[in-house]
Amino acid sequence: MTDEQPRHSGAIAIVAERARISTTDVDQGGVASALYRGRRLFARVLETRLVGTGLAILGIVLFCAIFADFISPYSPIDQDYLAITEAPSAAHPLGTDDLGRDVLSRIIYGSRVSIEVGVIAVGIAVSLGVTLGLLAGYKSGLVDDVVMRIVDALQAFPGLVLALGIAAALGPGIGNAMIAIGVVATPAIARLTRAQSLSVREREFVQAAQVIGASPFAIITRHIWPNVTAPIIVQATLLVGTAIVTEAGLSFLGVGVVPPTPSWGSMIRIGSQYLEVAPWIAFAPGVAIFATVLAFNFVGDGLRRALDPRLMARGRG
Repeated sequence: MTDEQPRHSGAIAIVAERARISTTDVDQGGVASALYRGRRLFARVLETRLVGTGLAILGIVLFCAIFADFISPYSPIDQDYLAITEAPSAAHPLGTDDLGRDVLSRIIYGSRVSIEVGVIAVGIAVSLGVTLGLLAGYKSGLVDDVVMRIVDALQAFPGLVLALGIAAALGPGIGNAMIAIGVVATPAIARLTRAQSLSVREREFVQAAQVIGASPFAIITRHIWPNVTAPIIVQATLLVGTAIVTEAGLSFLGVGVVPPTPSWGSMIRIGSQYLEVAPWIAFAPGVAIFATVLAFNFVGDGLRRALDPRLMARGRG
């Protein structure tokens, strides 16, 4: 027993020294190494079928969101009472709605809301979920129990119901919708981060960091967090699509984006009242939501395969 302890301590010391050398090498490698890894990752992502299609769709959506002021044929809020529920034509490729507003223009401007809500809401979820998950996974004990019981309480509610309750309590508006969606998505990130942290904290380089006197904050941020980012990136990409759908649901129910700001969900709510006489009002934003969410799922699947060596070993998907 006494012989094993020195050998164990010696092994940890060797790992600690290698960690120091590795850190120096990484600092010297610099930007070139990071760019090379980025190119390799992108190439592996593209090996999965339909990822290129997903990136193309997302490129179109992002282009519309960024340059909506320049490519939109009409203002999204201007009303034309002489063109109410007008069918698709050369003047209005996707028709007009119940107030004579151009549906194509509202779809283009609505992409801003969807992308903004998706990215910021998931950013809120990742910030909260990663913090809670790292604390619970590294500390364990009482901290783990308290954090996970809070997460369990949040997950006990159906996602849309919880988001609806939070948004209704905070009031309608895009900012409150982001907060509601972010809180709803937090448990998934927290559980994933905790599970990855529990595995990583038992590895030798974490023990080596503890032996050389690294603080818990340094261990979490410099040793555990970099080794759990891959699955979190994949999960976050998939959650963006979920956030877009949830925002559309909140807007459909009247507690999301406040009119007259164009939102795909509110457009579907208006169009649902005119399905028999003007189905294009609801059909166009529905297709936009479907295509955007599907594109995020394609990209997320590509990232999952590219970052998982077990799936890469099976060949192309």
